[in-house]
Formats: sequence, structure tokens, C-alpha cells
Amino acid sequence: MNNKGAAAVLGAVSLLAAGCGGTAGSPSGAPAGGGTFTYAITGDPGALDPATSVLSVTNNVLAMAYDTLVNTTADGTVVSGLAEKWDVRPDAVTFTLRKDVTCSDGSPLTPRDVAANIAHITDPATKSPINGVLVPAGLAAEADDAAGTVKLSTPKPFSFILQSAASIFIVCGKGLKDRTLLTRGTSGSGPYRLTEAVPGDHYTFRVRQDYAWGPGGATTKTPGQPTTIVMKVVLNEQTAANLLISGGLNGAELYGADRARLEATPGIGRTVQPVGNGQFFYHQGADRPAKDPAVRKALTQAVDLRQLAGIASGGTGRPVTGLVLEPRPCRGDTVTGHVPPHDAAAASAALDAAGWTKGADGIRAKNGNRLTLRLLYSTARGSGVQAAAEFLADAWKQAGVEVKLNGVIDTKAAESLNVTQDWDVVWLPIGVTLPSQLVAFLSGPAVPKGANFAHIANARYEKLVAEASAKPAQEGCPLWQQAESALFANADLVPVVENTILVAARNATFEALGDSVLPTTIRMTEGG
Repeated sequence: MNNKGAAAVLGAVSLLAAGCGGTAGSPSGAPAGGGTFTYAITGDPGALDPATSVLSVTNNVLAMAYDTLVNTTADGTVVSGLAEKWDVRPDAVTFTLRKDVTCSDGSPLTPRDVAANIAHITDPATKSPINGVLVPAGLAAEADDAAGTVKLSTPKPFSFILQSAASIFIVCGKGLKDRTLLTRGTSGSGPYRLTEAVPGDHYTFRVRQDYAWGPGGATTKTPGQPTTIVMKVVLNEQTAANLLISGGLNGAELYGADRARLEATPGIGRTVQPVGNGQFFYHQGADRPAKDPAVRKALTQAVDLRQLAGIASGGTGRPVTGLVLEPRPCRGDTVTGHVPPHDAAAASAALDAAGWTKGADGIRAKNGNRLTLRLLYSTARGSGVQAAAEFLADAWKQAGVEVKLNGVIDTKAAESLNVTQDWDVVWLPIGVTLPSQLVAFLSGPAVPKGANFAHIANARYEKLVAEASAKPAQEGCPLWQQAESALFANADLVPVVENTILVAARNATFEALGDSVLPTTIRMTEGG
């Protein structure tokens, strides 16, 4: 199974989720020719320009229409995409493009097109949220159309310069010249082209019969490849489960209680796979109570994280051992022994020592200000996340904290994180395939000038990342792992559980990585 782009997932703020993949499929039926494959997405994808996309639901939709230079398999092996071969140096990688690639409007894909994508993303005027995240900081592109190559380089050696190319969707054709066309349209070299966009309801794609440059050379001529793909907006998991059972959907992902019902339903193909961590961040802005590391650690100690893990995942999660999903380039447990342990008495004493004393109503205050936390979470992640938010609120209330819950849809959560900043704690699933993809979120300029939405300033993390980034991937792994642990020890973010989802299918088979379907793997089966 091939990765259609690496995932940097920050829950509602997500850049194409990825992880260990699996195949979901109807247990019966031979491949059926053509047909329509209908897949549930948990919200509207919004604007469809890959340079501005930060939502996992958006990138799931974009994966139908766009390609990347290379792809990665479930075991981390890099395989071909738009590029048929590559030459890697510590600070650069030169890709030789396939000569038969065309855009959906029929125009040929050129090295100059690839370079234009990089230039657009890295242009400060674009304000691309993936710049410095999926696209390495300082990345430059040099095209040679005559040689059929494009060279991507960084100002200094970068650990994952090849692997990061699997994360960048390449726009071509008319959309490259007029990006306003990408608000509700697509202009890519991918296996499908968007033919209809009805915001809030569905997005319809039509197969490209000439497509032959997918991951590892995948084509759209395999028996069972659907002629049409419909990405249908289904906000409620129970509704999605009902539609799967009735045949109204061919595929969906489920986080919550309806998983058990589908697992017991004959004719439903299913696989369980990780999609990123359930965890929470503290806002460390200058005017926020969690600016004080003593407060962050006390708040963490006030919570039984083991109970919280079971609640948040509905018992379907796994112990969390790090921030990077499989296939991890760096293996090991960065969590155990680094997160402040549960100790309610110690938490209370620490808040007292930090000057937050309980009033007559049981709520702590300091200098006349109540200890109030606005807890933000997405409602698109199943009932477990709602229950987790309530569990956190109760634990912190017992510690003398006033908690205001704010459950919102993904697009609103993204706005809160990146624009209004109207939160103090956020429950934010996260999943990346490279540790470098986290750096801009966990350090550097805070929003709106950068991607550091929680205003984290961890000097040890920054030092270790700087050292790790300059080393080849495997050589730098111990430093990347120490950097993660430094975040946990400082309670900058609190890892709780490795989330899993049930990827379910009816009358079809397909492969998925995290919460993204790989379009060239979809096969309709008899009865579909």
C-alpha cells in the first residue's frame, strides 16, 4: 500500500493524515467494472487549493485529483510518483520526472510547473500554512525542462528532504496560472478530476482513463476501478453507519460507538488502524494561566491520563509512545517516564505554591483573576472526545479550576486555533509521518505570524531539533526522540492515547492510510 502524501495532522488542523495502512473491503464479490464509489467525509473541505489546505478532510478530497513527486509505502519505502528516479544529497534532492504525465486539462506536466508550486508555497505573500511544515523551511526549487529534472534544496542539510516530497500536492495546468479556479475546482495530474462541487453536500470526481503514474506506477485500468467517486459530507457517525448498512455508502471511517455495530454486520469489510494521538495542548500566551510551567504540570498531574485514554478512545485506543505514526523513521518510546504522573494532592499543592488559591466557591484565583480554562475540541471525532472533555473539566474542577467547554466543527476549530485564539486548552489529535513536520507547530513564531498556535517556547526542544535537522535521518533519530520527550516533560502538550479508527467498506475494497483513501486502490465488487 502506498502513501498518497505524508500526514501532518493537527486534528482539526490536519495535513493529510497517514499512518499504518490497511485494506477495507467487502468480504465477498469479484471486481465489478466501473460504477460509483461513495465515501463519507466528516465535514465540508472548504477551499480546495492545496497550498492553503490544513484540514484532513480537505486533503482526503484533494488526494483524488493530485499527485506528489514520490510516495511512501506502509513500511516507509519511498516509491515513484510524478518522479521516476531521484538523487539525494544532504541539502538537496534532484527528481527526474516521468515524461508521460499530463494534467487534467491535457497539458503536460513540466519541471517548471513543479518549481512554480514550491515558489508559490514559499512566497511570503501566499501565507501558506504548509510552508515550513510539509514544505521544509527555506526550500527552493530549480527546474531544468530540457533535462526533465527539478532540484529541491534547503539552505542547510535537512534530515528528511526526500521523504518530505511525498507531502506536497502538485498543481498544474490552468489552476497553476489562475489559482482562483482552485477555490471550488481542481487542477492536478491525479487519477480523478473534480466534475461537481456542492459545498456541504458532496464532491464528485470522474476517472482519468489515461492515468498511469500513480504510486509505484499504479494506473486506473485495473478491473474494478470506479468510474466515479463521490465524497459525501456526512456529519454524524450514526448516519454514516446507517448508510453503510443500507448500501448508501461504500466507505466510511468511524471513531465512536457505531464501530461495534458495523463490526457485527455481515457484508461489511473493515480494518482498524491508527490515525494520530488524542492529546491536549496548553495555550502559553503571555496573558494565559498556562504560561507558567508550574501551572501546566499541576493541571496535568490533576488528571488520571489512563482513565482519560479509555474514555477518549471508547476503549479502542492504544498506549501512546510518540508523536510520529508508523512507519516511523525513528523508533522508540518518547512518552513513558516523561509526562508528569497523576497526583491530585501534588497538583493542588503546586497550584497553591504558584499563587492560585481557592475561594469560597472552590475556584482558584490569583491577583483577582479566576483560574478559568476554555477547553476547545472538535465534535467530528466521535462521542469519546466529548466525554474526554467532560472528564477533563471534572478533574480540573476538583482541583479548583473553572472550565468552559467549547465543542465545534473542524472548520471552526481551525479558526479558533489560527485566528481568534479563543481557547486555553485544546484537545487536538495529531499524526505526522516525519518529526520535522511538527517543528513549525511546536516552536518558532506564534500565530498569526507562524504556525505555533499554542505559543510554545521550549528551548531544549528547539536546540535538539536544530541539531537533529542537520544530520541524516537515522543518525539524527536519538535527537529527534529527545526533543519529543522535552515537550512532554515541560507539559507543553500531553499525549493521552493513540487513536484508532474503523475503516469500513461495503461492495468495494480500498486501501487507506490514516483517514485518507488511496484512490488507485479502490475496487468496486459485485453488488456494488
